[in-house]
Amino acid sequence: MDSLVEIYLNRAHNEIMAAESLIRLSNTKKDKLEFNLPENTTFYSSVISHSYYAIFYATKAILLTRNVNTKSPEIHKKTYDEFKRFFVDSGLLDVKLLQIYKKMIVRADQLLHIIKDEKSKRGHFTYQTIPQANKEPADESLNHAKFFVSNMMKVIED
Repeated sequence: MDSLVEIYLNRAHNEIMAAESLIRLSNTKKDKLEFNLPENTTFYSSVISHSYYAIFYATKAILLTRNVNTKSPEIHKKTYDEFKRFFVDSGLLDVKLLQIYKKMIVRADQLLHIIKDEKSKRGHFTYQTIPQANKEPADESLNHAKFFVSNMMKVIED
């Protein structure tokens, strides 16, 4: 396996481990006490972000197996477009993987937009309401990342 492919796959796995750790920290009172965090502290938005990046790095890795290395500007869009062209449009991968990847891109963009908008409105909401509302999308994002990365690993190993 190419060393850059391996680096991207390791990065994808690290992002998943970070997301899993943040889910656990968000859900477990004992862990919050250990880190002196207020009981209502959650990191669900970060879980969504780390999950997206796990998918992004796994996609970068699989593209490298076809000698495609996307770069800035618009690296996320280029990576998505090249993945679609090489693996989905060609029929090499199930369309489900592309749908998961596309959904994560939208979620990441929406998250950034939400952060910007909510920063100005934060006085109208409690800290308990906003983070807790992100639990379900965070769980879903982490599951999508695990599914996506494991399938990319299978394709790369073949």
